[in-house]
Amino acid sequence: MTLKDLKKTMSNNDPPLGLSRPLEALWYEAKGDWKMAHLLIQALDDKTSAWVHAYLHRKEKDTANASYWYNQAGKKMPDCAFAEEWEQIAVSLLEK
Repeated sequence: MTLKDLKKTMSNNDPPLGLSRPLEALWYEAKGDWKMAHLLIQALDDKTSAWVHAYLHRKEKDTANASYWYNQAGKKMPDCAFAEEWEQIAVSLLEK
C-alpha cells in the first residue's frame, strides 16, 4: 500500500484490513477520532508506536506528554505542520 492508497481509504467508515496497529491509529486520527487512535496506540511500547503516540499528544497540544513520547521513540519533536508529520510517519510505517 502506498500513501496515496492509504489516503484514498479515508472516505471509508473502517480502516483497511491488514494495517499495523500504529497505521490504524494514524488512520483514525486522520478521520478525526483522536480517542480511538490513542486507545489503539497507548498499550504498545515499541519505538514506532511511541512516535505515533508522540504525534497524537503533539496534535492534542500536550507538549510535555508529547516530549516524553518523542524521547521514547528516539525522535526530536518536529517543528512542522501536523499533516507533514502525519505523512512522514505513515510513509515510514508503509515502508516496513
